[in-house]
Amino acid sequence: MAEAAAPATSGKLVITDIGLLLSGDIDRPILDADTIVVENGLIAAVGRRADCDTANADVVIDARGTCVCPGLIDSHVHPVFGDWTPRQNQLGWIDSTMNGGVTTMISAGEVHLPGRPKDIVGLKALAITAQRAFDNFRPGGVKVLAGAPVIEKGMTEDDFRELAQAGVTLLGEVGLGSVKAGEEARQMVAWARKYGIQSTIHTGGPSIPGSGLIDKDVVLEADADVIGHINGGHTSLPEAHVCELCERSSRAIEIVHNGNEKVAIAAAQAAMQLKCPHRVILGTDGPAGSGVQPLGILRMIALLSSMANLPAELVFCFATGNTARIRKLNCGLIEPGRAADFVFMDRAQHTAGRTLLDSVQLGDIPGIGMVVIDGIVRCGRSRNTPPATEVPVVTTGAGH
Repeated sequence: MAEAAAPATSGKLVITDIGLLLSGDIDRPILDADTIVVENGLIAAVGRRADCDTANADVVIDARGTCVCPGLIDSHVHPVFGDWTPRQNQLGWIDSTMNGGVTTMISAGEVHLPGRPKDIVGLKALAITAQRAFDNFRPGGVKVLAGAPVIEKGMTEDDFRELAQAGVTLLGEVGLGSVKAGEEARQMVAWARKYGIQSTIHTGGPSIPGSGLIDKDVVLEADADVIGHINGGHTSLPEAHVCELCERSSRAIEIVHNGNEKVAIAAAQAAMQLKCPHRVILGTDGPAGSGVQPLGILRMIALLSSMANLPAELVFCFATGNTARIRKLNCGLIEPGRAADFVFMDRAQHTAGRTLLDSVQLGDIPGIGMVVIDGIVRCGRSRNTPPATEVPVVTTGAGH
């Protein structure tokens, strides 16, 4: 279901009986709290129930001992318009991804639009239109930050200034257009940064006709804010080159579902060895040739936790707080003032793991029992994950 981006206010929401509260903060991934209070879509308080003002709630959610995590953020998607993707001619992919716990998506370029304009006037018009359209319309309640122009030869500083003034805050993947040389890309990335537009660079072999190889030297010279799909999209650079990028660059390390899984593990381990796990963020790079991945972010969390031998609570931060901080978003962390975007999870039925975190570290994805965006319940038991062992219960009315 898609709806306008300004839904009715959530009023006062109280969440009680939280069994495990994941913060999204990589420096403190688990909070000692069992209650969250939300006022008008923002987190107002986090703590023990006895210490929180839970009176006069419009909605109460009994978490029933399940885990609450910040809404997952997909740092790398390719939307077009609405909840349709021409890449696989599929409807409802964003709503379906919300059922995988994703509450925010970041566009890396609306590259799959049929007849996508590549002239400078046209690409600017597309970016502004996409930004406006998704700002006004949220499929499944998901916040889609779109309007990410693919840069082309001939663009000047004035073009970036005009885009920023129009509300564009992102660049599509550098390298998907005609600008592929490091020196040329670096100048445009610098212009974008000057006007507050964040950039991402394509890393690895070509993914669609018109794209090309972007090697480690181009990535380093261009110095984009995010090393997009560092594990390839789909084809990766050599593992040694990826590890070199982790070491020589200070930019965000984006690992995606639609890339090379072996290199994804190596990149995550390199970030840990370099003591910079705060730089790691996760995306799907979908829709793509491999389809739509509603559970792509959860699958990446389970993959990295189990195969890279990383604590599950840490990897959840890659998909929440890390991305929020790097992307400058008011979500992704459980703390007062942040958007009330939550995923309620429990261990999947019949997993070998004793707890939710154990199950993820064994490679199983959890079951989702509920998704909340801006304090409003968007789905109950997920139609896409395996069934959760326990699910939360909603009670409405001011008598609680």
